[in-house]
Amino acid sequence: MGLFSFLSQKSALMIVVLLVHFTLAHSHGHKYKHGHDAAAGDGVQPLSKIQILRAVSQLHENASVSAYPNLLGTKGEDFGWVTVTISSPSPAQDDWVAVFSPAVFNASTCPFNEDYYVPYICTSPIKYKFANYSRADYATTGNSTLKFRLINQRADFLFALFSIGRVVKRPKLVAVSNTVTFAYPKAPLYPRLALGKLWDEMTVTWTSGYNIDEAVPLVEWGLKGEPQTRSPAGTLTFSRRDMCAAPARTVGWRDPGFIHTSFLKDLWPNSVYSYKLGHRLSNGSYIWSKAYSFKSSPYPGQESLQRVIIFGDMGKAERDGSNEYADYQPGSLNTTDQLIKDLDNIDIVFHIGDMPYANGYISQWDQFTSQVEPISSVVPYMVASGNHERDTTGTGSFYDTNDAGGECGVPAETMYYVPAENRAKFWYATDYGMFHFCIADTEHDWREGSEQYKFIEKCLASANRHKQPWLIFAAHRVLGYSSNSWYGQEGSFEEPMGRDDMQKLWQRYKVDIAFYGHVHNYERICPIYQNQCVNSEISNYSGTVNGTIHVVVGGGGSHLSDFSSLHTVWSIYQDRDYGYTKLTAYNHSSLLFEYMKSSDGKVYDSFTISRDYKDVLACVHDGCEPTTLAT
Repeated sequence: MGLFSFLSQKSALMIVVLLVHFTLAHSHGHKYKHGHDAAAGDGVQPLSKIQILRAVSQLHENASVSAYPNLLGTKGEDFGWVTVTISSPSPAQDDWVAVFSPAVFNASTCPFNEDYYVPYICTSPIKYKFANYSRADYATTGNSTLKFRLINQRADFLFALFSIGRVVKRPKLVAVSNTVTFAYPKAPLYPRLALGKLWDEMTVTWTSGYNIDEAVPLVEWGLKGEPQTRSPAGTLTFSRRDMCAAPARTVGWRDPGFIHTSFLKDLWPNSVYSYKLGHRLSNGSYIWSKAYSFKSSPYPGQESLQRVIIFGDMGKAERDGSNEYADYQPGSLNTTDQLIKDLDNIDIVFHIGDMPYANGYISQWDQFTSQVEPISSVVPYMVASGNHERDTTGTGSFYDTNDAGGECGVPAETMYYVPAENRAKFWYATDYGMFHFCIADTEHDWREGSEQYKFIEKCLASANRHKQPWLIFAAHRVLGYSSNSWYGQEGSFEEPMGRDDMQKLWQRYKVDIAFYGHVHNYERICPIYQNQCVNSEISNYSGTVNGTIHVVVGGGGSHLSDFSSLHTVWSIYQDRDYGYTKLTAYNHSSLLFEYMKSSDGKVYDSFTISRDYKDVLACVHDGCEPTTLAT
């Protein structure tokens, strides 16, 4: 049942809402800004500025909100645009329109072990806009028309007009709209490809509204243009009780639906496969997604053109301008759109932590998987854990903070597959052609003697550098080097304890490049060991691997980080802007590194590595194999 049916004058006085500190900076006719100029974000999740506790309902008989159309996705589309028309007899500049989903304001949506007030509005909206977003004269005329882009999130939607009034602690619910629904709300959506544990395996994960007692999940797939086969899928989900703290456990909670993963095995190398997601209903009929395709991985060590994208901290943003008054993730759409534009020249993507920055507002995971779907449905979208996925106080995070808003890693490890032995511990190894990747989890202990340290050493040591010459280390927090301002204030220019134990592994196993996010800018460090540049070259490296190149690539889209005013002698290139990096392996001897800005996709920094197998085997300081004088 929708909210609209509850809003009689009798029940209206019972509805309660409280905005504790709704202090968003906004302006008349505000437009979403892309790129560097929109870098003034405060880094605070916009939905966290709305706390729903208690207030007054003042539904006005002359105020109205109407939404059209009320049915979306009639042709199977997973998104649609809704026009919302507002009329208020007492308009104010800070009036705002919230989107609620599900469209239910009653006790059935609330956990009774929390302290809520009758008759309950206990979930955050999924997005919002100020009423004057498109009409600067709204405060005078009381009339405005807004356009919202909705994605299929398995439930109906409702739009509510709020007026804060003179007293911030007593916002007023003025009017509500009709409900809006999708024609097929439970449809399989937002596929996420990922490499499996074997080189000839691809996994596909998706979201739907079907539990296994209602429909059986499957994937229909095969070589493009040839007869298709069907593979089963497993089903997972999580509940409010799986969340570890607020807001994920309270106002940020939203049912995530059901998450399905299928394993497509025995793939031919470098071959194009088509696939579609499906559910077989109890009556024998099928629900199908649209058709997709992907290219399978090359055989490990195979010499062919192989292109890898790496970045961190992208976040998500709304294409309709919702929630963007705080410029929370101002570069996110630019990065996404540049990758989509260049998708024909990309083979695999690594997003090394801080994905949607949902921070406990679970609705944002759907928004993120929808945003990256044009990428993740075509190429493997490999992820790492960041502080905004995992860190929750008292839950075993290495950093005892609540950066994840109570999620404690559960949505990330459920929504995305990684080939880890234990997905709650987000470290894993994976191969792609001539590359061997070791992905660390900086939100768990990495120091010498820890379980993860042993994994990292095993991963690095297992690389066959004759077959896979390009050895890549990646982690969210900067375990290597960064000229970031807060690291400079600490005097470490790294995550504290970061390279104390790790640098001897990088040196011993001759890691080519180490990538990090967390710091929201781009920086390239010279080949380095123990704080000393070991190569004076800047653009063209060749010969012996005598130090690891470190790269910070956390400018995927979140609010930007400043560099320290102190000069760091090992820093080669710095850019306080949004961007991503690309590795292109031409063969076993030639690698190209490029840094592109998200604003235009052009290359702003690059270098090459050229070498032979004997150069990897060569003895370097702290990187020599034991020898004997025996013959």
